[in-house]
Amino acid sequence: MREKGLSGAGRAQGRDAMAMKLFFWELEKHLKSASGASVVAIDNKIEQAMDLVKSHLMYAVREEVEVLKEQIKELIERNTQLEQENNLLKTLASPEQMAQFQAQVQTGGSPTGATQPPAPALGPGSGSAGTTQVLPSAQNSGASA
Repeated sequence: MREKGLSGAGRAQGRDAMAMKLFFWELEKHLKSASGASVVAIDNKIEQAMDLVKSHLMYAVREEVEVLKEQIKELIERNTQLEQENNLLKTLASPEQMAQFQAQVQTGGSPTGATQPPAPALGPGSGSAGTTQVLPSAQNSGASA
């Protein structure tokens, strides 16, 4: 009986050993696939984060482009207004005033002199109304000179 007990115990140990080997093999397989899956999951998260950063950067760039376009538009309008005002002042200035202005420009002096009216300080949003307010004083000073 003793032999049967030993051989039965040996078989049980053999089965246990086989079960342990199978368990470790499945565990190893699971861990390998899990690490592969976790690498893929990490890669996906990195890709999502990069897409999010890209989206935020593109949004910020688009906003900045819109702001710059608006500034360019305002500067073009201001430039046009100043060109019109300059042309008008040139037509209203006497030949002596123009000669004095040209001399000051050539010497690098200040173009504002006693014979010329001060340039109007036009802020943003002031359109041709600012120009028409200045013109009567420019005409009066030109006529009185």
